[in-house]
Amino acid sequence: MSARVLVVDDILPNVKLLEAKLTSEYYEVLTATSGKEALEKVEAESPDIVLLDVMMPGMDGFEVCSRIKQNPALAHIPVVMVTALTDTQDKVRGLESGADDFLSKPINDTALMSRVRSLVRLKMTLDEWRVRERTANQLGVVEETSHAMMESSEKARVLVIEDKDFEHKKIEEALVVDKHDVLAARSGAEAMELVARQEFDLFVVSLNLDDEDGLRLCSHLKSNERTRAVPIVMIGNEEDMPRIVHGLDIGVHDYVLRPADRNELLARARTQIRRKRFQERLRSSYEVSLSMALTDSLTGLHNRRYLEVHLEKLMEKNQSTKKSLAVLLLDIDHFKAVNDTHGHGAGDEILKQFATRLKDNLRSFDLVSRLGGEEFVVILPNVSAERAYLIAERLRRAIADTPFLCNVPDGSLKISTSIGGVLIHQRVHAVEAVLERSDKALYDAKDGGRNCVVFEEKGKLNPDDYEQQSRPFIK
Repeated sequence: MSARVLVVDDILPNVKLLEAKLTSEYYEVLTATSGKEALEKVEAESPDIVLLDVMMPGMDGFEVCSRIKQNPALAHIPVVMVTALTDTQDKVRGLESGADDFLSKPINDTALMSRVRSLVRLKMTLDEWRVRERTANQLGVVEETSHAMMESSEKARVLVIEDKDFEHKKIEEALVVDKHDVLAARSGAEAMELVARQEFDLFVVSLNLDDEDGLRLCSHLKSNERTRAVPIVMIGNEEDMPRIVHGLDIGVHDYVLRPADRNELLARARTQIRRKRFQERLRSSYEVSLSMALTDSLTGLHNRRYLEVHLEKLMEKNQSTKKSLAVLLLDIDHFKAVNDTHGHGAGDEILKQFATRLKDNLRSFDLVSRLGGEEFVVILPNVSAERAYLIAERLRRAIADTPFLCNVPDGSLKISTSIGGVLIHQRVHAVEAVLERSDKALYDAKDGGRNCVVFEEKGKLNPDDYEQQSRPFIK
């Protein structure tokens, strides 16, 4: 997973050690040796995560974190505070200043990398919703929100899965301070019965259940459509760290080690509840407000109006984050013949299935839109050239390799697509110019025999180069 990490520490050997560890895992590393420099780097470089030392002269880590989280333009950036301090009060102070986690020196490398991966994944998802919100805001459909730290963390519904009464009582006593409605489940089966009947804002799961694997329960909650978006806080012992690391890798949000400090548990619960409510507000305003105005009624994809504004916003983001995106223009080959031979009803069926296959073979934060007629556009944010080639070839195969079921005498039709692609690097271009460039590549694909992919500058892709990696996964 590509990400930019800012390491902040006033002791240069500490900086170099973390830089070496992160670089070996293929992260791009930025460094700062003071609080002032850290704030300047955060604003100028837009890192994906900040590893922040607490004990620094002048402006300490607590103040740096607080300033980042109070700035609406920066508050979405995860901050992990790194310190030799062991006092729980210091840890709670860091969490209350907005830190997403608190790691103690000497740092466990496995735990560190797992935490970085987990928080980067979270930020990528949140970034996509924020870009969509800004798009809708420019179109005048919704008002822009503030940031997660402004959300209420009180009166949430919390499910605690713990089979020891005294442990459950400690957790409940910590959480009722914020007027939460705390329910108890003594087993995974009991928990799943409860979540089938009602919604929750947070799960607290013991990894030390007597008769079942608490981590397996976490995995089940993350894979269940009804509960996958609900944050989970694991509670375990020091010797459970390998399992906790695995939990973070499968999408669990946070953890507390026993003996669980009540103030730390409460602070971590507040962070997760605020974040969930913020993301829900982004999703709700986006989905409700844009569903009619900015989508194609036949396919359910975004229409050209949304595409143009969203692409412009993504290019602006590229300029600040110094990343690249790809734009693919797809055209259904010989679509006019389908309509002329089998009627517009069959054509509409093809268009809807075409849209579904594109969505099913892309990442959740990629954008698919219908430009008009039989033309579609796919935008791939934060993608390398080779990855863009691979995805484009996967899409071509997803269309060409499996016939489309529709109301025709044979019951299905073989359909193919021509794809033209361009890569956009770290500066803003006119949207119309980008679409014209992709259209030129698409024309070359059609002129080159159709059912192929042509990228600007790269030329026509050789399907054999991507055969094993780009097999479509049609649902």
